[in-house]
Amino acid sequence: MKALVYGVPPEPFEVPGDANALTRNLSQSPTGLRQLPEPRLLRPDWVITRPRLTGICGSDSKQILMDFGEHDADNAMAAFCSFPQVMGHEVVADVVELGPQARGLAVGQRVVLNPWLSCGPRGIEPPCPACAGGDYSLCWSFADGDIKPGIHTGVSADVTGGYAELMPAHDSMLFAVPDAVPDEAAVFADPFSVSLHAITRRPPPRSGRVLVYGAGSLGLCALAILRALYPDVAVAVVARFPAQAELARRFGAAKVLAHEPRLALIEELVAWGGGRLRQPLLGLPMAHPGAVDVVYDTVGKPETFEVGVRVLTSRGTLVKAGVHTPAGGSGARCTSKRSAGSDPTPSVSRRSTVSAGTPLPTTSSWW
Repeated sequence: MKALVYGVPPEPFEVPGDANALTRNLSQSPTGLRQLPEPRLLRPDWVITRPRLTGICGSDSKQILMDFGEHDADNAMAAFCSFPQVMGHEVVADVVELGPQARGLAVGQRVVLNPWLSCGPRGIEPPCPACAGGDYSLCWSFADGDIKPGIHTGVSADVTGGYAELMPAHDSMLFAVPDAVPDEAAVFADPFSVSLHAITRRPPPRSGRVLVYGAGSLGLCALAILRALYPDVAVAVVARFPAQAELARRFGAAKVLAHEPRLALIEELVAWGGGRLRQPLLGLPMAHPGAVDVVYDTVGKPETFEVGVRVLTSRGTLVKAGVHTPAGGSGARCTSKRSAGSDPTPSVSRRSTVSAGTPLPTTSSWW
């Protein structure tokens, strides 16, 4: 089968002289289109699927573009992956082969992927405490069993992802897609469930003001969820590109802001939220009283964290739903906010959120 493989000798190409850093990185990325053997059934309760549509997660693009930050990052997630790998974990697919012990699926069925390679898919019994409690994203066994290390589909050398013609999956990892839901909406099941989980774990206050930082798939899903579940809450969105800004307005954002310059962003948010700017001796201003009750940061960079804490109300909440390179010692300055504190509760966890009774959007206004 054809597959886009990461962890192979790069396919160099001529880089224009005015190319940006990411384009230059791409010319050296260890990525290439390869012919691979078709995937096997890893265990009797696994199946083989044929991807119909695969989304591009921010973690995928950062990896292929080698957007690892300015310094070598001590990223703990490197302990839970194996190479070479075929990425792609936001997948709509058709079931094409069933293992002899696979249950609840039929050949030809259209499904979406819950990608966690936790105890169940690995055949580990008894399950770890996290899996026993349904927190599959916190599984203790991501590097254990007879499947090579990887937290989810696409980061294990044994479990090729959606950037290939065929993809293996455990029967528990697949969920049927209703006929009324088109592929173009179903492919958002993964980011939709991430944002839904983050918001419902840390919901906004009644008639509050919230900031969605970022307008990619996570951010736009978060905006749609907030407008559907909390219509009395005003939502501001930070968008990097004009197309994102247009979609944010269509989805009902009360205010759409440019991501730079950060000083202007802070000033606009504070004016919108009714806070008051205070200027420290060094650095950007902070709001006290603050302007935003909850920040849903779908980017996860040190810069977005810094802006988020500077506009929060006292006892406000910052939910980090995006993933980026760890900041290390040279990251953002942490603004002192009265009664800050932290809560390590996992916010980025798909668990089985979509299957728990929340219907996927079916109208074209969502995609």
